[in-house]
Amino acid sequence: MSEVQGSDGIASDAMGALLLDSLRRRMHAMFSLYYDAVATMDIDHVNHFEREGVLPIAFSLFHLVNMIDASFMMISGAVPVWDDTWVERVNPAIPNHGKERTVGEMVDQRIGNYEEFQEYMRTVFDRVEAWLEQLDPNELTRLIIARPLPEQVANTYSARVAGPEGITLLDATECWIYQHGLRHMGEIELSRGLVGLNGMTS
Repeated sequence: MSEVQGSDGIASDAMGALLLDSLRRRMHAMFSLYYDAVATMDIDHVNHFEREGVLPIAFSLFHLVNMIDASFMMISGAVPVWDDTWVERVNPAIPNHGKERTVGEMVDQRIGNYEEFQEYMRTVFDRVEAWLEQLDPNELTRLIIARPLPEQVANTYSARVAGPEGITLLDATECWIYQHGLRHMGEIELSRGLVGLNGMTS
């Protein structure tokens, strides 16, 4: 029986619709924090280097958006937006999201063209929201990665969330986009304080 299903068809449909509506609203709210954050920072804030071992805001921003772009293919089947053209437009110091790299390797991340990065971010976020708007609630329980989980996934947060069968579409969307986004927004809020800016919410 699906995790979204209830004791009858009506309950199942209502629960699925409620869950998807909540996910859409939470995702939209989380993306709005990123839009507000980038609108209230300039390139110097984003690329500020505090000290060795402290990643700049540029890392958190680019990592989050580029990881959503990459993982969205497993969730929706859509080919990532990021390509050589976007590399030239955004001009990051390190054209890699850095998931498999160390802090020492990524501390030099900088965003070259802040306006183009914001366009890339909006393109990625818009695709996610458009996909959620047309998503069938019954798809939420579709298995994305079955157990045994592959090595590159086994030590991730989503592996801890996964159920007995593996990682579902709901698990992947929550972990790889929503919860991942909130985690890095926390980093950004802390780093904003280092450059004299306020946090995003009270």
